[in-house]
Amino acid sequence: MSYNWGPHFLVPSGVLDKYSGHVRLREQLDEELLQKELKDLGFSGVIRRITNPWYYRKKGAETWIKLGESDDKLENFPVSWETTTLDNGAYEVLGMMHVFGEKDNVECGIARQCVVEITLAN
Repeated sequence: MSYNWGPHFLVPSGVLDKYSGHVRLREQLDEELLQKELKDLGFSGVIRRITNPWYYRKKGAETWIKLGESDDKLENFPVSWETTTLDNGAYEVLGMMHVFGEKDNVECGIARQCVVEITLAN
């Protein structure tokens, strides 16, 4: 069984549908559901590291452009994005959360993604 442990994109405001200027991207995860999934996959060892690289692309483009990466779980894996140099319009943002663990001295890793559509209006 698959559990939806995340990542879950955090929107700064419930009414925000357009972004401009300096944007802080954040995601969270549900640790209880993560542990259940790890157990089901046979990776019920110790979690050593969680990291979340961030990417963006113009809607309809093929290639993702990396914005940065964060392992700051307490602050919900934040990365800053300066949008003023980009054209206005529809974009997609990808958060790719990686969870690395260890079981019997062997590293294991799983990943999940969250893609959201946003509009830039600088």
